[in-house]
Amino acid sequence: MSEILVVDDEPGIRDLLREILEDEGYEVRLAENGEQARAARLSKTPDLVLLDIWMPDVDGLSLLKEWVSEERLTMPVIMMSGHGTIHTAVEATRLGAFDFLEKPIPYKKLLATVEKALTSRPSQSAAPATLDSLGSGEAIRSLGQRLRQAATSNTPIFISGELGSGLDVCARFLHAPGTPYLAPDDLSPLAERPLDWLQQSKGGMLYLHDVGKLTPLQQKGLLLLLAKRAEFGVQLVCSSHDNLAQMASEGQYSRDLYNSLSLVAVRVPPLRERKEDIAPLARALLQETIENRGLAPIQVSQEALDRMTRHDWPGNLDELHALIHNLAVTGLGQIIGLTEVESVLGSRHKADAGALTHLFSLPIKEARDAFEKAYLECMLEECGGSITKVAERSGLERTHLYRKLKQLGVKSHSRNET
Repeated sequence: MSEILVVDDEPGIRDLLREILEDEGYEVRLAENGEQARAARLSKTPDLVLLDIWMPDVDGLSLLKEWVSEERLTMPVIMMSGHGTIHTAVEATRLGAFDFLEKPIPYKKLLATVEKALTSRPSQSAAPATLDSLGSGEAIRSLGQRLRQAATSNTPIFISGELGSGLDVCARFLHAPGTPYLAPDDLSPLAERPLDWLQQSKGGMLYLHDVGKLTPLQQKGLLLLLAKRAEFGVQLVCSSHDNLAQMASEGQYSRDLYNSLSLVAVRVPPLRERKEDIAPLARALLQETIENRGLAPIQVSQEALDRMTRHDWPGNLDELHALIHNLAVTGLGQIIGLTEVESVLGSRHKADAGALTHLFSLPIKEARDAFEKAYLECMLEECGGSITKVAERSGLERTHLYRKLKQLGVKSHSRNET
């Protein structure tokens, strides 16, 4: 008997679909949002998914993309929407959906599409995961080389990096297509039955995220898992945003576990260390948001991209994604400009003032020059590029100010002021 997972945020539609499908002899599970759909898919793969596009937490197209990228699209998915367009239908099928149904769904068409999907053989071929969502610059190319080399070691791999830097993407990159991939959200079973996961991921990959947060009992479970993984032919990949070396030295983390994990370790560089990726990523994320949300075309100005490039991105890719989504959804025009970006990020120099603490390690002349440059750049930004206003606020004579700007390499972008 085939099992169908129905994902829709409207209770009436869920109940109606369940009633129709159960009358036809199908087993039906229900999920009211994207998060529940994720959990249902992880616990047991259904034979078919009926997936609504517009949901409050995660839209259906994004969830479909997620399953594709995680190589979990091993069942046919039929998309549903009450606001369907040809573009949406084409996009859904391009991503891998079996078909697209527009609400209200005719009874006969629903059953015919479901039967056709269940009797068809979905493609089991999966393309290897890439690091494209992290960028394409030299740092990411080098990261890919290190990950590929680590994958040949037949040793547990530890991935470290800051929050939002894409550790999960790197784990999926290490996974061999066509083999099991298990990435449990809840790591509490490590304390009681860690070997269950080895059985479930036998011959494939087991990915455990955020292992720096494990309790002492869970750490013991991970040590047992490390000792037994070879018997199941499992590639183990762990990740953490924490400094495990420091935690181990301070007695806050198992030294044995840290030593085992650090045998093959790869660090993911934060976004601020690869500025060349910021503008291309921003454009790609903007286009993705436009397509997913069905928005009118929007562009981002070069000034706005330059401002993003200067930002330090403490939240890394997650922060960039949130910024682009915010600007795309709330923007009133067809261009995202510098003003819109500044309204979210704030003044670059005020936001990055903490970075000036590095001046204390410099010789006094270099420290003074660095401070003056940052000070004048901030003044120019706040004064709209007006040399006259900067001279008044800084107390510098205009000729001296021009000389100072040239000496420090500060671009004034000033208007012709008399």
